[in-house]
Amino acid sequence: MIDKRIAAIDGAIADIFDGAIVMVGGFGPAGQPAELLDALIRRRPRNLTLISNNAGNGDYGLAALLKAGCVKKVICSFPRQTDSWVFDDLYRRGEVELELVPQGNLAARIQAGGAGLGGIFTPTGFGTALAAGKETRHIDGKDYVFETPLKADFALIKALKADRWGNLIYDKTGRNFGPIMATAANCTIAQVSEIVPLGELDPEAVVTPGIFVQRIVPVAIARQTQTA
Repeated sequence: MIDKRIAAIDGAIADIFDGAIVMVGGFGPAGQPAELLDALIRRRPRNLTLISNNAGNGDYGLAALLKAGCVKKVICSFPRQTDSWVFDDLYRRGEVELELVPQGNLAARIQAGGAGLGGIFTPTGFGTALAAGKETRHIDGKDYVFETPLKADFALIKALKADRWGNLIYDKTGRNFGPIMATAANCTIAQVSEIVPLGELDPEAVVTPGIFVQRIVPVAIARQTQTA
């Protein structure tokens, strides 16, 4: 019987190892798997490479993971905001590396990783410092730069509902990077607001098929576990 439910959130992330590449869904706080990140901070792995849309807000979520000293490199498109003081401080002190990627390229590179492609040619970034040292081509009258795919050991994402097979639906814009990250990771861990019986999810509404998800954790149980 296929059952991907994990009752204890700390158990769901227990095998995230030092040096792992970890994708984290979310567009700022929207769709960010906050409880999974809290559990990862308790685990305290070191030298992680973090792939995300941004480098954290305030002192919670991604920023808290950085502050805990877990991350050696950030690959993202939007590292600095008015409340990104944790990343700013670590970067200026040379304690975290940054690979800056235009947002469309970030999504396309993750999609390429999930599709098993060897890379993509994109016009975004051509002729700028972001293309330094990369292969370029002139195709059909336009200049392109070659970008490699992004893949991960783990993806931490947030969804609205799941069934025990791991099929996922999302809450409006909370969907953002979750679906493509799920395809590009060896192990996808999803925190969900509700787990419903098999057959209750409309197949036409499923965004991430369960084949791309290895573990699901209901948020209600996760919160009980943290306060137990």
